[in-house]
Amino acid sequence: MKRSLILIISLAVFLGVSAQPAKRRVTTSNAAAAAGTPKKQTADRATMSFPTAAEMPEDVVWKRDIYRSLDLTKDKNAPLYYPVEPMGRQVNLFTYLFRLMLTGRISAYTYKLDGVESFDEKDKLAVKDVLDRYGIYYEEKNGKYTVEANDVPSAEVTRYYIKESVYLDQRTGTFSTKVTALCPVLMRGADEWGGDATPYPLFWVNYDDVAPWLAKLPMMASNYNNVNNMTADDYFTMNRYDGKIYKTNNMQGKALANYCKTDSDMVKEQQKIENEIVLFQNNVWGHLSHEDSLKIARQDSIAAAQGKTKTVKAKSSSSRSSSSARSSRSSSAGKSSGGAASSSPRVSVRRQRR
Repeated sequence: MKRSLILIISLAVFLGVSAQPAKRRVTTSNAAAAAGTPKKQTADRATMSFPTAAEMPEDVVWKRDIYRSLDLTKDKNAPLYYPVEPMGRQVNLFTYLFRLMLTGRISAYTYKLDGVESFDEKDKLAVKDVLDRYGIYYEEKNGKYTVEANDVPSAEVTRYYIKESVYLDQRTGTFSTKVTALCPVLMRGADEWGGDATPYPLFWVNYDDVAPWLAKLPMMASNYNNVNNMTADDYFTMNRYDGKIYKTNNMQGKALANYCKTDSDMVKEQQKIENEIVLFQNNVWGHLSHEDSLKIARQDSIAAAQGKTKTVKAKSSSSRSSSSARSSRSSSAGKSSGGAASSSPRVSVRRQRR
């Protein structure tokens, strides 16, 4: 009886197990493989060792994208250019980015005719294309490229294009400026007769991709302190650079050069954009800091002040001349009256008694 009972229970359990459907959940790797999605690469050592600032939230309530041109001959931008040739372990920014691209640690993306960056897979640049396009001498061995230090055109990269986003973070109630893309620009074609060099934008790099590596690149921050006390990531995070605006994201996709006919129009438009950002912050918080208010007041009154200067000077000079003329006339009249009084005899009238 016991044996038959055990057989019945075992048979019921077996039938219940076999009747269950196949498992519906597969592992993450199997699901990715089934969907044709490539596995996400593990984080590199630089990202783990040197975490960077938090990324810009995607749901910010206000943001303005601005493209700037950085002239590395200016003192504020000089840390990105010097040393031009490697000195021991010290290299400039382009040499550092070039080596990272050459070894496949970072990806370079095509600079398009409209100047808008794209970090899609289809826009990735092959290393060989960059080397061949700009005449950089290299050696290829087993699919790896080697470029001698003297052949890296770091001395010719005297300009950078950067894209920055100024945004309002509603979570913290703060304004921030974050660099999102970098583009080294090769300046070639300058002649000995003073001809201007032609800019050749090389490639775009995603700043979030290179930020962990820039956190490992030390640079000098001051002419008065020669200690390398900051990194390239600190430099961009703290917005230590000085660049002129040449484009903003707008609905028509136009750069400033497309609608500014003269250099003076370009300067006015650049200043207008700078003021709009400051004034937006003023509208949000309802007040300006003392420094910003003085800056805007000074910039807005420059044209009017320059126009009034000549008038004020003319009025002051005319008033001075008229006052001097009046004073000279009064002095001459005083002198003449004084001279007549001193030269004429004094007469006294005495009433006679009767």
